[in-house]
Amino acid sequence: MKDLPHPTGADLVAGVDEAGRGPLAGPVYAAAVILHPARVPDGLDDSKRLTEAAREALEPVIQQRARSWAVAWASTEEIDRLNILQASLLAMRRALWLLHVTPTLALVDGNRCPTDLPCVARALVGGDALEPAISAASILAKVARDREMRRLDAEHPQYGFARHKGYGTREHLAALARHGPCAIHRRSFAPVRALLEQTARPGGTAGDSQCH
Repeated sequence: MKDLPHPTGADLVAGVDEAGRGPLAGPVYAAAVILHPARVPDGLDDSKRLTEAAREALEPVIQQRARSWAVAWASTEEIDRLNILQASLLAMRRALWLLHVTPTLALVDGNRCPTDLPCVARALVGGDALEPAISAASILAKVARDREMRRLDAEHPQYGFARHKGYGTREHLAALARHGPCAIHRRSFAPVRALLEQTARPGGTAGDSQCH
């Protein structure tokens, strides 16, 4: 393979996106990707529009072709302490600082940008469907988070994390009511908080067990 041309400043645009703002459990993930303009993978799109198989097939292609990529996260504890918006921005900031190549511009999906970045940042609403680098970041973040939720399913099999990835599905809510929250549930989120408040009242119950 021929050596790639030396990047110019215009090439060094990082796409940034997160995955996992809505679930009731687990960390929120973020990714930053600097694509090479001559090696953009085919099939990039908002990760929510792609099947799980398509996302997983694209992950190694993005990683191999990108000038630089990084994945980071904020923990459940950080989500509860900071709130989900600030934890998402924290994960994005961490991903950008982990890049091996410093970008000249970060395009961030949404209407808010993290602060204290290594470069200028611009928010782009709907960017995961408009900007290939953001699409690539959304895919890496989503695949990494789904993989982590499958791992956590082995530690907490009673909740079905491998299937719903922590989102508030009927199955998840039923398991939450039956078993109570475990260590990776977001206690600041309304359904979990309501259950904890219920069990704190005299005579309150939270299913047949608690997971610590």
